[in-house]
Amino acid sequence: MGRTIQFSGVDAVVDKAIGHKIVGANILISLNGELVYQRLAGFLDREAGRPMAPRTIFRLASVSKPMVSVAALAMVEAGKLRLDDPVTRYLPDFRPRLADGEAPTITISQLMTHTSGLTYDIDSGDGKRPCGGTGPSDFDLAENIARIATLPLAFRPGTGWQYSLGIDVLGGVMEVADERTLPEIVKTRVTGPLDMDDTDFWPADPDRLAAPYADGTPPARMGDRELVKDGEGFVEFWTGRAFDRTAFPSGGAGMIGSAEDLLVFLEAMRKGGAPLLTPASMSLLTEAHTVDLDPAPSGQGYSHGWSIYRDPSVQNQPCKPGTWAWGGIYGHQWYVDPATGLTIVSFTNTAIEGCNGAFPKDVFRAVYADLGL
Repeated sequence: MGRTIQFSGVDAVVDKAIGHKIVGANILISLNGELVYQRLAGFLDREAGRPMAPRTIFRLASVSKPMVSVAALAMVEAGKLRLDDPVTRYLPDFRPRLADGEAPTITISQLMTHTSGLTYDIDSGDGKRPCGGTGPSDFDLAENIARIATLPLAFRPGTGWQYSLGIDVLGGVMEVADERTLPEIVKTRVTGPLDMDDTDFWPADPDRLAAPYADGTPPARMGDRELVKDGEGFVEFWTGRAFDRTAFPSGGAGMIGSAEDLLVFLEAMRKGGAPLLTPASMSLLTEAHTVDLDPAPSGQGYSHGWSIYRDPSVQNQPCKPGTWAWGGIYGHQWYVDPATGLTIVSFTNTAIEGCNGAFPKDVFRAVYADLGL
């Protein structure tokens, strides 16, 4: 821990939420490369009375996407992939169709920017639903991709934006192009070079894995399979997936890791990409590549790895334009504001509040207020 800064506002947000909306949290704040705040609050396992601890590991859900995307960009730099390659160059049978029956070309770039026409609507109607990475599956990655290919495209690739299963398909592309499994690729190209020993597709130390909880007052411990309400729909969780090595590696939602490891990764990106990427690749991550195709909420765009706040004022956010952000449905959010040198990692074990609820937004605003930014 570096210099002392009073984060009384952040502490107040955490104190209000813990035990009510959030079971446990690990929050890290780095300013210009210096760790200025860490708050461990609540329980790693409430029923066992185990408090949240340093280097607790969590089911990451979509926090997996940035690391898999950076691994893909490292493969581009190595000449293994090209962003304008059609997916069919690697997966010849992957030909999802529009409503009129046409199977348009989808590129690697469109998978990464979520402009492919794929979505997270996995109801195929034929009883062979693909897995979105958090739910149950008893089939391999190739079968999951084959099932995704049967889903209708929501729009012609490149003409819209919709958060999607694209990174799961990307994982299959990467395996073909690199002739290794996705876990091997991510370890070689991302987690290994950064010594992110807590982060993999299976828990490095199962005893340190946080118990998962579902929204409630107070939150309820999840069973092996759980449906948790998210807006008008539900998210399906298979918590046992973390321990099942026969489960396919989901590039979109399948990784396990710690908040401390993610901070290392984000700081490497904020500082210019080394040792994973050269500066020449960073514009693919730091600029929105979905201009005029903005996802809701407005004011944001999407790069080849995460969301970009193009106009934070639209959402009344205190950050500077160009801030990066994303999260994971198991209960996480993170932010990088390059203009102020600020990186915030908020990990919780409570879905869905810790990702899409008020908690991470309140933490975010409190950090800026405490820093006077």
